[in-house]
Amino acid sequence: MVQLIVSVFLYFVIFFGIAFILNMLLRQTWLMAFLYPIVVILIIDNVGITQYFTNTATAFNDLGTRLLNIAFADIVILIAGFVGTIVSGFVIKFLRKSGYQMF
Repeated sequence: MVQLIVSVFLYFVIFFGIAFILNMLLRQTWLMAFLYPIVVILIIDNVGITQYFTNTATAFNDLGTRLLNIAFADIVILIAGFVGTIVSGFVIKFLRKSGYQMF
């Protein structure tokens, strides 16, 4: 249980930070929120990216199987990362609205 709480906190902070930096550098507020599903797929699957282009049916079949077999704790952790990206977008919008030009 302690590991779940620590993991949720870490994923939230890590993806908040990554999204915040990407938003600050690229000036695209919701970019990481759209890229997050791709990051989740890369975390979940054991298939190389090239397999999705060379062996499409097998790669997507394996991905579907892995998505259906995710444990509840893993789902909670991945949702915490997504919430981190969303909160980052709102923080950036708030900072821009408050007059911070670097954001």
